[in-house]
Amino acid sequence: MSETGSTLTAKQDKALGALLTSPSLEHAAKSAGVTTVTLWRYLQDDAFKAAYQAARRIAVNHAVTRLQQACSGAVGVLCNVAGDKTAPAGARVTAARTILESAFKAIEIEDLSQRIDALEAATKDKP
Repeated sequence: MSETGSTLTAKQDKALGALLTSPSLEHAAKSAGVTTVTLWRYLQDDAFKAAYQAARRIAVNHAVTRLQQACSGAVGVLCNVAGDKTAPAGARVTAARTILESAFKAIEIEDLSQRIDALEAATKDKP
């Protein structure tokens, strides 16, 4: 059993980490101390592929969390620019448009989510 809690070997664990941080397959292989062919073979293995996909999902979830944390500050910047009478008109218009478009999109997504929930509830009760 490896550090990731999976059945991967230590070399596969190292290759997994290298894949997550390297810009190319070749660079990842070199960083992991394996050949590109070996790394390609790892990627054909179902257990390795599943571990890689899970690790990528975790990495993306962390990035999304960071983006969500930055949203409040970004909205503040947009509001400041939109309300700044000394800012160029183009910047103010762009900030205002971004605020409006984001608000409209959020409402659309919320409405769609509610409709999907209602459809799923309606179909759940039917045989």
